[in-house]
Amino acid sequence: MNAAQVQAFIRAGLPMADEMDFRIDALEGRSAFARIPFHGKLVRPGGTVSGPTIMALADAAMYAVILAQLDNVEMAVTSNLNINFLSKPKPEDLLAEAKILKLGRRQVVCEVAVYSVSNPQELVAHVTGTYVLPM
Repeated sequence: MNAAQVQAFIRAGLPMADEMDFRIDALEGRSAFARIPFHGKLVRPGGTVSGPTIMALADAAMYAVILAQLDNVEMAVTSNLNINFLSKPKPEDLLAEAKILKLGRRQVVCEVAVYSVSNPQELVAHVTGTYVLPM
């Protein structure tokens, strides 16, 4: 699938992704580049993007890169997600780069870098996750 197809697939299957305006900017090899545009409903006290929003972006970006690599994995599910919040995100679009680290028969291990659109050098969060593939 290409970026538009993956985005449409995720939004159709996960209504929250559509509500958050989750987007796939690009798919390149074993990487996916995703975004959640800034919106006031995603803010937590202190004027920053909420942790659950950051986690949702990372998880959906991992799902996107897996969908782009494999056919018939709609039922791939997150079995582990570890997140380290590293800096306060600015009130602006958040970007995520998800990479496949290991693609096995039964599971996929990914890594995600999350950052604010104006400062890609400063990580907002570092995420690792594992997806279990359907048998």
